[in-house]
Amino acid sequence: MTTALLVTGLACRRGGRRVFDGLSFALDAGGLVALTGRNGSGKSTLLRALALLVPAQAGEIRWQGSDVGQDREAWRGRLAWLGHLDGLKGDLSVAENISIARRLRGAAADSALVAAALDSFDLAPLGDRAVRTLSAGQRRRAALARVAASGAPLWLLDEPLNALDAPAQVSLRAALARHLASGGLAIAATHAPLDIDGARTLELGA
Repeated sequence: MTTALLVTGLACRRGGRRVFDGLSFALDAGGLVALTGRNGSGKSTLLRALALLVPAQAGEIRWQGSDVGQDREAWRGRLAWLGHLDGLKGDLSVAENISIARRLRGAAADSALVAAALDSFDLAPLGDRAVRTLSAGQRRRAALARVAASGAPLWLLDEPLNALDAPAQVSLRAALARHLASGGLAIAATHAPLDIDGARTLELGA
């Protein structure tokens, strides 16, 4: 059976210096990789390279045997991205942000799925609120609900626990567990333990 995601010999530069070189790993359906390492070790750079947001100097990224660079739009349609910024439109409501993100991926409208994502992050009472009126923690939960409702098979998460209180961290871990149980994959850069059974750790800069 073909490995879902195969990364071989990946090398990236940032600011004129190489942050990692010869990086290889594989990830199958239901798999989670936690990226760890000190600040500057390349965790965010790796996520951005996987999303084709920055170029790699060497190596390959393959999805189900095919080079993702051969069809960049199709590859991006398979990703749900969470960066340091929340990626939400401030004048739109929380529910509108989630629905529009699904449409941009080419996914069908699904009000029940959007409602379930809101519920999973305790956002149902805030669904009609404009994102610009939310606190930092509420915006982060809304961004995670957007990821959870995306339908994308691969989640790329950069410090997903940032700005989350303890209940929201529980909600994130539960959403991750459901995604993996349904055959999804995830790669998360994190300084804090994700506490997900079966997660693998990839330490950069070691």
